[in-house]
Amino acid sequence: MSGRGRATPARIVVAIAAVIAIVAALWQLHRATGDLIVSHASVGQTPVTVVRQPSVTRAPVVVIAHGFAGSQQLMQPFAQTLARNGYIAVTFDCTGHGRNPVTMVGDVDEPTKITGVLVDELGRVTDYARALPQSDGRAAVLGHSMASDIVVRYGVAHPDVDATIAVSVFSKVATATSPRNLLVIVGALEPEMLIDEGLRIVNLSTGGGAVAGRTYGEFKAGTARRLALSSGVEHIGVLYSQDSMREALQWMNESFGRQSSGWIDRRPIWLALLFGGLIALAWPLSKLLPQAAQVPMGASLTWRPLLIAAIVPAVLTPLILWKAPTDFLIILLGDYLTLHFLVYGALTAAILLLIRWRGGAAPTHAHAVPHHQRGLERLDSLPDPAHPRVSNAALAIAAAAAIGYNIIGFGLPLDTYAFSFMPIEPRLHLIAAVACGTVPYFLTAEWMAHGAGGRRGAYALAKFCFLASLAAAVALNLHKLFFLIIIVPAILLLFIAFGLISNWTYKATNHPLPGALANAILFAWAIAVTFPMVIR
Repeated sequence: MSGRGRATPARIVVAIAAVIAIVAALWQLHRATGDLIVSHASVGQTPVTVVRQPSVTRAPVVVIAHGFAGSQQLMQPFAQTLARNGYIAVTFDCTGHGRNPVTMVGDVDEPTKITGVLVDELGRVTDYARALPQSDGRAAVLGHSMASDIVVRYGVAHPDVDATIAVSVFSKVATATSPRNLLVIVGALEPEMLIDEGLRIVNLSTGGGAVAGRTYGEFKAGTARRLALSSGVEHIGVLYSQDSMREALQWMNESFGRQSSGWIDRRPIWLALLFGGLIALAWPLSKLLPQAAQVPMGASLTWRPLLIAAIVPAVLTPLILWKAPTDFLIILLGDYLTLHFLVYGALTAAILLLIRWRGGAAPTHAHAVPHHQRGLERLDSLPDPAHPRVSNAALAIAAAAAIGYNIIGFGLPLDTYAFSFMPIEPRLHLIAAVACGTVPYFLTAEWMAHGAGGRRGAYALAKFCFLASLAAAVALNLHKLFFLIIIVPAILLLFIAFGLISNWTYKATNHPLPGALANAILFAWAIAVTFPMVIR
């Protein structure tokens, strides 16, 4: 079967505008590094990237460490800002993260184990950075979230580090005078406890009464302290905020007695344009997908059974998994997410089967289905791949195209400008493992939300209930699942962006399978390549 109709003028206009947006964004993002020297190396098995201007000689180095579930790409705004202002910026993938093949061993809360390993790794990278031919031997360290504690600990143990910048800080080892010249940056929309932690650290040197935005102490004596709040941003946005970049650059200049051009990275607008263009382009491209079914396939649920199918799994899943062991994968939290997706999908499937048995689907509208096919799209007539109304070939082509667009179209720019997305060999099998959970979930969620008699808003309801279910799981086991709080906003963005794409895919193919598989593979891929590898 082929796609229905020709591309409309609106789709053509959107396609042209999207391509222009994508090209313009890529050009601007490339310009940010166009005249910088970017070199890659390894310190032991730790992947390292050095960024500097060609003319730089005898300059201080700043070693930049990412946070939990991050990678060195995430820290590019700081690296490029500082490099363009005459510093030698060095980023790296921490143990267990990104393209670092070494697996963490132990408990992330145990300072003598994982924290100690990360501090030692930061030390090796800093020694490497200081030995670079262009370095003048002086060094600063900058770390976000998990790494804020790592850089503070390293700065305390190494008083020859001239400046420490802790972003989204939590660390109990700072003192009134150590580490030297400590800047704390926190997003104004981050949890209040992080702002309070920043004030607590600054108050160690002031004796109390510290306020954000004011510098205390002396840079020459190494006692300078400051809490800076980046306006309008949260835990990830703080890494892209121009306030954060300006504060870090000014602190470096004050610590090392240097002046600079003041160039600040402004990639958020270009990243938004790039990924907005990729999302928009999917709408006209979906018209090229083959139609897999003659009529819209799906559960076609009325509101009452829809609410049951959406809410019951959201309530039961966190309760079922409350005490369940989740250490069967080496990706921290990835094992729990896999189980959550799997149990949620299994419960949804069971409820859909029960509704089918009881006949809770909405009647198909007469104008949407030929007379001789009326009633076939009720839930009690689940699609049969052998039925002539469904083309297996069309399903396969549409699914392959949707998966390819998600993984390659979005994956390559994500890997280049945002975070490590292309997996190293030890992570390849993890994608398949996580997919065992994401595939059942997305198949049932897409089937539940669609159909000729499906209700408007069903898809949004299903995704809201899933996020609420994750929030409930965190509340039930805050100590174990705390870091999920950080990624819930990212999951929400993925649901919105790729929910639009799967909806367009569904309208083009009349079948939920291609969009469901594309989303399932994308989420499995993202989880498997993002979360740190840990042996507990």
